[in-house]
This record gives sequence, structure tokens and C-alpha cells, in this order.
Amino acid sequence: MQQPETQTKTADPPVPERKAGLSGEEVRKLRDTYGFNEVEERKQHPVLQFLGRFTGVSAWMLELILIISLILGKYPDVAVVATLLVVNAVVGFYQERRATGIVEALRRRLQISVRVLRDSSWQVVPARELVPGDLVRIRPGDFVPADLRLLSGVVRVDQSAVTGESAEVGKSIGETLFSGSVVRRGEGDAQVESIGSKTLYGRTTELVNLAKPVLHIEEVVARLVRWLFVILGTLLGLVFAVSLFRGMAIAEILPLMLVLLMSAVPVALPVMFTVSMAVGSRELARLGVLVTRLSAAEDAATMDTLCVDKTGTITMNSLGIAEVMPVGSSTEADVLAAGALASREANNDPIDLAFLEAAHERKSFEGRPQSAVLAFVPFDAERRRTEALVEEGGVRMRVMKGAVRTIAALCSEDEAATAMLDGMAAEAARKGYRALVVAKGPEHGPCRVIGMVTLSDPPRPDAARLIETLSRLGVRVRMLTGDALPVAVETARLVGLKGIRRAADLSGVREGTGEAIYSEAGGFAEVYPEDKYRVVQYLQKAGHVTGMTGDGVNDAPALRQAEVGIAVSSATDVAKGAASVVLTEPGLTNIVALVEQGRIIYQRLLTWVLNKISRTVLKAAFVSVAFLMTGKFVVSAFAMLLLTFMNDFAKIALATDRVRPSQQPETWNIGRYVVVAVVLGVAMVAEALLLLGICRVPFGLSEIDGSLYTFSFLTLLYLAIFSIFSVRERNRFNASRPGGALLLALAADAAIGTALTFAGLPGMQSLPWWQILCIFSYAAFCCLVVNDLLKVMMLRRFVSADTNSGKVAAS
Repeated sequence: MQQPETQTKTADPPVPERKAGLSGEEVRKLRDTYGFNEVEERKQHPVLQFLGRFTGVSAWMLELILIISLILGKYPDVAVVATLLVVNAVVGFYQERRATGIVEALRRRLQISVRVLRDSSWQVVPARELVPGDLVRIRPGDFVPADLRLLSGVVRVDQSAVTGESAEVGKSIGETLFSGSVVRRGEGDAQVESIGSKTLYGRTTELVNLAKPVLHIEEVVARLVRWLFVILGTLLGLVFAVSLFRGMAIAEILPLMLVLLMSAVPVALPVMFTVSMAVGSRELARLGVLVTRLSAAEDAATMDTLCVDKTGTITMNSLGIAEVMPVGSSTEADVLAAGALASREANNDPIDLAFLEAAHERKSFEGRPQSAVLAFVPFDAERRRTEALVEEGGVRMRVMKGAVRTIAALCSEDEAATAMLDGMAAEAARKGYRALVVAKGPEHGPCRVIGMVTLSDPPRPDAARLIETLSRLGVRVRMLTGDALPVAVETARLVGLKGIRRAADLSGVREGTGEAIYSEAGGFAEVYPEDKYRVVQYLQKAGHVTGMTGDGVNDAPALRQAEVGIAVSSATDVAKGAASVVLTEPGLTNIVALVEQGRIIYQRLLTWVLNKISRTVLKAAFVSVAFLMTGKFVVSAFAMLLLTFMNDFAKIALATDRVRPSQQPETWNIGRYVVVAVVLGVAMVAEALLLLGICRVPFGLSEIDGSLYTFSFLTLLYLAIFSIFSVRERNRFNASRPGGALLLALAADAAIGTALTFAGLPGMQSLPWWQILCIFSYAAFCCLVVNDLLKVMMLRRFVSADTNSGKVAAS
């Protein structure tokens, strides 16, 4: 693909370079001129969004029923269908707008920050506050927040978002770094040339990938709906054939058949899912967990393995110099001074800051010749060291600090010296310290080791408790770290992990072999980015739903690969962009909240699915079987529309039901649950038909005066309501108390449905209060005693082997 031509790009006028950066007053003036560094997002007009709610399978079927009813002159049916259409559109539109507001709030909280030089000091500010002329610092893992001109250093960037080319591109002094690129290697200072809509692509606010992939639950429901349509199609085909044989007009049976078909369509499904995710996301955001991919909370319910990065997640990521051990004639001041010169304050790297702080506190530069850093090469996962070219007293020297074996090899240390350094590092590791070697030498000559420095990064106080809690929840934690094996083993011991292996042990693992290494290891040390990715990928191939935490650019491939990629609060821009969840508080404690909330959402959705299946079987089979037995429709199309409208939207309250998470990872292999739901549906059909057979003559039910329709309507209504009380709990229904919103919704559903039978609606005749009480009591007894006992017996027999019993509702 052709490279973009920078000379033809509209840009802000060049601003002279300022070593002290812009002043606050200059920033204000430039912002008044150029505005904020952001691009106005084109949004669909609210009216078009609302009209879009009248499209889709459910809406089209309702509209078809409305047209047929209008043609037949059944104006009450027209009114009910039109009301259902409008209410569905209004509720869906409201929830969509509310969810959009939540996403926008997350986007604002996750916009990137940038290191900028202003008023002679380095500051961290939101990228949207950049103005032309600002001096910024860029490092590996940074998103380029505006079009920049490189002033110092050499970097390699991934600008595939700009050019479509996957290969990294080198950039040297004077060249332009395009907004939206990602710095892969190197670092330097750069000046802002263009911001906002005047950048090449204006993508500064697009850090977080807010894609909305199809949820697993939607795929499950789509598959179930297809089978329900097969069942309904068979039943209704039989009804249609019998109707024609008996000489009934097609125009009379067509509306009811369409309504029965529509009952299998999850009318309130989009709203139910939106409300469930909105409630879960709001609760997680309150706890400091931002979900940037809608499926992440659902995936967290099924996650059974969590790979965690050590530094900054298990540990405090607050390094301090523990010990300084000079080698040969070197002094402590020599070691700290060289290590500080091989550090860069602007990078905010914890190790660099530890050396700089220690050198300052211990006055390591006092009495030494004036020194200046001429060039600096930062740490990366492959080099495993930082290195600087410095001028000290007029003499150019190289200084470096890094991993023990890396520096020993560069200094050509013999085996005895290397063994001595390894011994010192092992001793430090037994204390929980991390060891780095410092070396110094002439510009063009060999360097020599001048000392070892140990750094302490203790585990977080909550790390061990977190790992224990996740283990109880069925989630196995594995630690992945680039640190040496002794450091990793000691850290793992402190937090209760065992079986740490070297990443090199994975190199001999071929496809389909080495399961023991993965299954037995509690983590891996000395890992490279590709090792993390490979571990996650292998675990997924082995059937595990895998989570991954990380904070650096080297974690991004694994974060993207994992079903649940979790960026910690201190993560780089690349890590946050690759992750599906971002923690805003230090540590990993909130991961427990993510897992529990995911399992709560799962249980609510599962209850909705099971109730949808059993209720669809109830309505379709009851009407069909009764017609075949009596030759008459025992419920009107109007009543069926009313039932669908009332029950579907009352069940939305399941999204707020009181639920407790299970103690083991969930799974969407719910075939046995489906069998239970179908059996419960068949049981309710038998109970409804039995009640109709018993009461038809004593109650004087007739389709002529509408009493038969009212009787059937109330029977289906009460059975549907009481079945929710039973299905929501995997133990006996009274093992827990439903949520307040659900109780209120179901009580309102029953009250309104009963009251409507007294309103003189067409085709419905009010029943005596004692008959209504008999139907109500019978439905309660069947669902809460007979069917509830049947449910518990089936769950214990068919499902308990795969899932926890009694794990849904909270007392």
C-alpha cells in the first residue's frame, strides 16, 4: 500500500521548538485557536434509532399480524398489536440510549494520557488536551496521540491503522509519526504538529475497541429458537390441516397461528440482554472494573484459568533499592551512579526511578566529574537491559544495567565470574529480591561488571487471599513473568503458588504433547511475549476458558488472545486497547467481583432461557392439543397477544433478580437444562388440560360468551407467573427470596391480567371471583409443589454431575 504523503496533508502551522515546553498561557491561547485534540463522532439521529426498533423478526411478525387483523376488521387486536410494537420500541430505544451513555462514560474514563513537557516540567495530561507545539515523550507501547515530529531518538512504529501494512516502520529525527500509530521499539521526544480532525486519520479518541461481538448466549438462544420453530411448525401444521378438514376459514385461524409462532420469538430478548449487561456493567464500574467488550462479563462466568503477570499485579510494582553489592574496586556510589545514568526519568519506569531516587538520596554523584547522557537505549523484552552513552569529565563511556546473564555475556565474563553472579542473584531471590547487574566501560571497548543491585517488589497484601478465593471459585491462577526463575519461585511461594517452570521448558513442547507441563505448572518464569501468547493459546486448545492480566505492550498479544483480557490500572495504552476489561484500582481483588458478577449474569440469562422454553411449550401445545380434542380454539388471538406482551416484559425484571454466583465456572452446554425445561413445559400443558377438562362443565365455560377464553387466559397467565418463581431457583423455590423488582413486576402482571378480564375486553367474559381463586390456587400448587419437586429431582439426576446444584438465588 502506498505510504501517506505528509506534504499534502492539512496541518497546523509549525511551532518553534521549546526545550522548556509551552507555558500555561501559551497552551490556553493555542487551545482557543485549535480546540481540543479530538474528533467529533458522527452519531445516528435519535429519530432514526427509534424507527430502527420497528425492524427485525419480532417486529415484522407483529406488523404482519397487525395488517391481517386490520384486513379482518379486528380492531381490538390491532390496538393491542400496535401497543405492543410501540412499547417494545420505546423500551428498547430507552435501554439502547442508556447503554450508549454507559459506553461513552467508559470511553471518557479510558482515553489515553500522554507525558508532556510544560513550564519546564514533565506532566501527564489527557491526550485530548494536547495543542500544536507541545513536547511529548513517547515510549514502547504508547499510542501516538497526534501527528508528531520526532526531535530525538529512533523509534519503530506499527502504523498499520494508517497504511494497512503490518511491518514495523523505522522513524528517525525529523520524520512524522502519524496519529493512531503504536510505538513498538525505541523512545524519544517529539513535537505535536497536528491535532484532532487535522491529523491524518483523527483517531486519537479510538483507544478502546468497543466492538460488540455476538454473545454466546445469543448463539444458544438462536439455536433453541430454531428448534422451537420446528416443534411449533409441526403442531401448527397439524392444526392447520385439521382446520381445513373441518371447513374453517383460513382467515379465522391465520391470526392465531401467527401469534403462536410469534410466541417462540424472544420479543423482549434484546431488552433483557441490554438490561442484564447494563446492570452488571454499572455494578462492576462502581467496583472499579470497566468492561470494554460486552461479552467479557459473560466470558468471565465460564473462565476456569487465569494467567497473571507478576509485576504490578501480584506485586506492588513499587521497587526500591534493597542492597548494593560492588564488585572489585568499585564503590557503592560508583554502582548507583552508573545505574542512574543508565536510567531515564521521563519514562516513569519503576526500575529506572528506583535507581534515580537511590542515587539522589545517597548523594552518589557528589565529588564526581560532571556527566551528561548523549544517547539512551531503553529496556525491551529481547535486549533485557538499558544502556546509555555518557560523557563524564570529557570522556565518553558506556553504562548499562540489566539481567545477570545478559550483562555477564556482554562483558565476556568467565564461567567462574558468571557463577559468582548467579550465586549472588540466587541468594537475593531467596529473600524475594530481584537482582540486576551494572556494568561500565569505554565507548568502543569492552565493559566490565562493577556491581550488583537488588530491588524489592513485595507481593500485594491481598495477592495470596485473591489466589485462594479464585481457587475456591474453580479458577486456577498461573503466574507468568519475565523475571528469573529464583525470583519467580520466591514470589510464588509467598502467594501460595507452586510448580513454577522456566519458559524455556516450553520450547520442546510439540503440538499435542506436553500436557503435563501446562497442567502441572503454577506459572512460568523468564517468559517472552510470544511465550505468554503460546501459553494462553495452548490452554484454549485444551478446552479452558482463559483469562489474562497484564500491563505492558508485551502482554498485548496474550490479552487479545484470551477470552477475558484484563488490563490493570497501570497498563500501557496498547494493553488497555487489547484488553476486554480494564481495572481502575490497583491490584487484582476486583477480578473476583468480575467473576462473580459474570456468573450472576449467566444465571439470570439461563433462567430467562429456561422459562422461555417451558412457556413456549405450554402455550403452543395447550392451544394445539385442546383444538385437536375439542375442535375449538380455547383462547383467542387477542388473549394470546396480551399474554405475550405481559409475560415477556414482566420477565425483564429477571435482569435484576437476587442471585448468588456459583462456586464453579459455568458452561453453555445446557442440553440437560433444556430437557428439564421441556419436561416442565409438558407438565404444565398436562395440568392446564386437566384443569380445563375438570372445570369446563361445572364452571359453564363457553366460547360463545367468552368465558372459555377468559378461563384459558388466566390459566396460562398464572402458570407462567408461578413457573418463574420455580425456575429461578435450582433448589426448592422457597430456598431464596426473589428480588424486589421481580416480585413487583410479577405481582403487577398478575393483578393487571386479572383486572383486564373485568374490563369488558372483546372476546373475554369476566369470571366469578371464586373461579379465579380456584385457577390461581391450582396454578400455584402445580408450579410450586408438583413441578418444583419434579424440577429438583431432574436437576439432581441429570445436571448435578455437570454443575453446582442450588447455586442460583441468594437467600
